[in-house]
Amino acid sequence: MIRVVLADDQALIRAGLRALLDDQDDIEVVGEAANGREAIDVVKTQRPDLVLMDIRMPDLDGLAATRTIAADDSLSDTKVVILTTFDLDEYVFEAVRIGASGFLVKDTEPTELLQGVRAVARGDALLSPGVTKRLIAEFASRSRETAPTRKLDPLTEREREVVALVGEGLSNDEIADRLVMSPATAKTHVSRAMIKLHARDRAQLVVLAYETGLVRPGWSA
Repeated sequence: MIRVVLADDQALIRAGLRALLDDQDDIEVVGEAANGREAIDVVKTQRPDLVLMDIRMPDLDGLAATRTIAADDSLSDTKVVILTTFDLDEYVFEAVRIGASGFLVKDTEPTELLQGVRAVARGDALLSPGVTKRLIAEFASRSRETAPTRKLDPLTEREREVVALVGEGLSNDEIADRLVMSPATAKTHVSRAMIKLHARDRAQLVVLAYETGLVRPGWSA
């Protein structure tokens, strides 16, 4: 069962999301919050698998709440997905950089939202392919020249290749096709890279791939 907390200052949005999620056999809404401070409190109490977090909320916004949750080692198993009204919200990229696992546009199709929730809960993908590609394109356009770094030193050459392909937006199946290996082997390489780089999920691997220069702006899958 995927346990979810909803954080949005609009009660109507929360009610709609709760109705959609609670209707699924494998998803349960275990708490709600109307601002960032409430979200932190509910997350600490319920320890959910995932938080759907609105960016713009009173008292404490979603960005600050995400930073607090991501920095708390006791909440390392809780993933945050940012909810935004706009397709490319300027705050979304900072949210992913500090620990969010991706984002969803509020008017996304219900099936895509459910797929996104399940994907992030599994840790198998950033979000749906379309959203992933847009997010990565934006990271590429905003990337600056990188200074030499030793962050990638723990990785084997094969793991570097895999992380680079994650940075390009490829799924495990696509990585397997590109490198001529099984999807299970690709998933193993991704998991080992996440452990070695202390990355919470694939979203942070994407950030690291660009910040370390492993993938450069203009490169594509």
